Amino acid sequence: MSPAQLPLLSHFYLPTNAQVGGTLRPDPDSSCTYLCGNSLGPLSHRSSTLVQEELDVWRTRAVVGHFSHPQNRPWTKLADEVSPLFADLVGAKEGEVACMGTLTANLHLMMNSFYKPTPGRYKILCESKAFPSDQYAFTSQVLAHGLDPATAILEISPREGEYTLRESDILDTIAKEGHSIALVLFSGVQYYTGQFFAMESITKKAKEQGCICGWDLAHAIGNVPLSLHDWGVDFAVWCTYKYLNSGPGGIAGLFMHEKWNQVERPRFAGWWGHELSTRFDMPPEFSPIIGAQGFQQSNPSVLALASLLGSLQVFKEAGMMAPLRERSIELTLLLESLLTQSKYFVPASQVKSQANSKVCFTIITPTNPLERGSQLSLLFLPVGSGTMKRIFDVLCQHGVIGDEREPDVIRLAPIPLYNSEKDCQDAATYLEKAIDTVVS
Repeated sequence: MSPAQLPLLSHFYLPTNAQVGGTLRPDPDSSCTYLCGNSLGPLSHRSSTLVQEELDVWRTRAVVGHFSHPQNRPWTKLADEVSPLFADLVGAKEGEVACMGTLTANLHLMMNSFYKPTPGRYKILCESKAFPSDQYAFTSQVLAHGLDPATAILEISPREGEYTLRESDILDTIAKEGHSIALVLFSGVQYYTGQFFAMESITKKAKEQGCICGWDLAHAIGNVPLSLHDWGVDFAVWCTYKYLNSGPGGIAGLFMHEKWNQVERPRFAGWWGHELSTRFDMPPEFSPIIGAQGFQQSNPSVLALASLLGSLQVFKEAGMMAPLRERSIELTLLLESLLTQSKYFVPASQVKSQANSKVCFTIITPTNPLERGSQLSLLFLPVGSGTMKRIFDVLCQHGVIGDEREPDVIRLAPIPLYNSEKDCQDAATYLEKAIDTVVS
């Protein structure tokens, strides 16, 4: 499917202006301008259908549905429908991915296997403003090894006056500190700024220094092209309710490179990671599935799997990431162009002081399309004034649904599966009106 045939809006349910409180929009029954798929993707028609089918099987077959299914999706093998689609999205072999658990739980599982500090090599290298759940995980893992987070967690921050990390600074830090770094762990796409990290070069540099390299792909999977196997990534984890539209709290996934298949066995085993051929014989000794799927612990929620599978089938119909990425770049460039025409916009390089008294905004996401995904992060000034929150509330009343990040950032994400040029135009138009309202 070519970018011209996107978006697949007819495949999704989007709330109306009236349903999201868009009281200032003249078309209350029309779809709202939904630019928040980087936080929670909308429901696809296919997901709704598959979930209903599984409810029907539960109703009519109950436990028999584990092995006999009218749509030939027995519950014992339903995750197998997801694995090849996951593999395509992250650039992996099917045996290198598993559909299971939640993002942070999977992160802990991977760190339990791969973070093996020694007296000389014990640090975790990460970004200073990683998503809080990741930071909590890093701290708790370090403490579990009897180490001090103040010395064991090495954080990289943007340079003074900048909002994103320079690739050269990350690579230089790995080169300088690599002898003491046990684990390099960044997010593929930074949740706050939308920066797409140079995953291939960072992974390569980490491996050159003898470090394990893992990635949190919560904001990357389904958003940017990935080649985890070819890049030599050791492990990765992700959620699926953002760009993959699996539903709130949807089931997650993980990746482990096949080079570890004969080395890393699950430290916290569960029966669903036991090979299927003898799983239901309930043997006393654990015999794990070779590869990432051996890390599975409990049987996954069938309803969550069905919802994810429905959305991934839409991705497959769209041609997976190549056409979606092309379309994503087009839409994000358009939105950026429209926003920078605002009388309230100032380039990031001209934001001289946080004490600026003029209400304005800048974009802290990288301007290079290859260094960002489907997201623009708008920083509102004066910093700490509460301006962002007031503008955000009025923007919602105009039916434009983005994502607020306290204290001063609104994230807008034009998603190629269901957003259009009109969404970008409406967002820019109503943002201008919202700021006019706040400053008047």
